Amino acid sequence: MDSKFNLVAILRTAFRVIASPSGFFKEMPKTGGYIEPLVFMMVMGFVGTSLQAVFSKIGLQPVQLDIDAASLIMLLTFLIVASGFVAAAIYFIIWKLMGSHESFETAYRCNAYISALMPVTAVFNLVPYFGPVVTIALSTIFLVIASVRVHHLPPKKSWIVFGIFGLIFIMVMSMTEDIALKHLKGGSETQKQIEKIRVPPKEALKDLVEI
Repeated sequence: MDSKFNLVAILRTAFRVIASPSGFFKEMPKTGGYIEPLVFMMVMGFVGTSLQAVFSKIGLQPVQLDIDAASLIMLLTFLIVASGFVAAAIYFIIWKLMGSHESFETAYRCNAYISALMPVTAVFNLVPYFGPVVTIALSTIFLVIASVRVHHLPPKKSWIVFGIFGLIFIMVMSMTEDIALKHLKGGSETQKQIEKIRVPPKEALKDLVEI
């Protein structure tokens, strides 16, 4: 893999990760620096976020995004860089506890290339409940594959560990969506009540004059 920015090569790598994750992670270089996986993750994050912005503009996204392109790019860059290293640190600890002997760099590279799922999950997430569940399920599957192919951990142990984490995330996500939907519905009902009791300015002034 060339360390220079090559969009075509990045897209080919993303396609390979999605089409054949087992083969990709089996041959993935465990070292080679952070720049290449970081750039890959930023591109995948940009594509995924751009899709969400488009879906929001045409009314397909449940939560509408109201942010300009420049702010979106700045926010994306910060979030991808920060979350990439944080997530890699968490996975590194989990893999170490599971018996892996690989370095933090290897954990980071695994996490970075799993981000190839971002554009795909952006489409799935258009469907409430089902989309996020599919997203968590796909991430779990790819983490298990990376555990087996890169860290040489037993498949059964990998499925148990990341399967449990996946189920926890699904339950938390489900509760969060329920709370968010209730909040949105409550907000809409509150807004309607406010509209009903709202007094036009002229009528309010008239009442004050009469008083």
